[in-house]
Amino acid sequence: MQDLLSVVTLGSIYLLFALGMSLTWGTIDILNFGHGAIFMFSSFTAYLVLQQTELGLPLIMLIGLIVGALMSLLIQVLAFEQIIKRAKDKRAAEMQILIGGIGVAIIPLAIAQHYTKSNPFGFSKSTFKVNTWTMGDLRITNIAALSIVVAVVLWVSAAVWLRRSRQGLALRSIGVDAETAALMGIDRRKMALATMAVAGGMAGLSGVLFTFGLGAITPESGDTLLVKAFACIILGGVGSMRGVAFGAFFLAAAETVVLTQTSGSWVEAVSFGLIFLVLLVRPSGVFGRAEVRRT
Repeated sequence: MQDLLSVVTLGSIYLLFALGMSLTWGTIDILNFGHGAIFMFSSFTAYLVLQQTELGLPLIMLIGLIVGALMSLLIQVLAFEQIIKRAKDKRAAEMQILIGGIGVAIIPLAIAQHYTKSNPFGFSKSTFKVNTWTMGDLRITNIAALSIVVAVVLWVSAAVWLRRSRQGLALRSIGVDAETAALMGIDRRKMALATMAVAGGMAGLSGVLFTFGLGAITPESGDTLLVKAFACIILGGVGSMRGVAFGAFFLAAAETVVLTQTSGSWVEAVSFGLIFLVLLVRPSGVFGRAEVRRT
């Protein structure tokens, strides 16, 4: 039961991080490889603020949310939009965005590495303290419980919004056929900016919760989580809200089993193994649907 609780806690962090990537990739066709840098730099910014003043958990979470959203918007406006304008076709734009995201991610990574000398940083100066609650033989921290609640609430909200709201329908229509959606009066740029802001905010929020949960992270932590999020999306199916949740908790369960039943040295290989296996057996993912191209 303790291992199961660990799976739910770890899966919630993966879900919160991967949800933003899945949203942008499945709707506006942007696979943002700068997502990990947003995750890390949002926490790093909160860390810098805490060096000047003491803050509680709500304000730190707000800083992470705002910094993540702003960074994501800047990347969209200054990098991805310019790439889309100059690309000769959609396929070329997707590849250039992929490479551009990797390039953009180096900037905040280099800043954090220079300031911290690549040492771990955390929120030790926060007024919020991580406490452990005991229920029989089960133990869970207050930050782990909060992470689970936040991840589930945001996942349900995103799924319902995409399925039931007019804006969600408009966003999904862009993912199916952007040109036809534009002819129907849907402003792709406006929807893309809003989607990137939401995705960045989720990355920043997950960064803060992850830092509190571990006690500290390094500037490279975002890169590690980026691979795990990619595995979650591939496993569940691009653009599927059910899929990204399934992928997040399945990956967390697989890593927990490897960690508890072996020496633990193979944990990092689980993500790559799952990506390779799914691409061989079911390229569209567990909940993905075959793409239909009409000419």
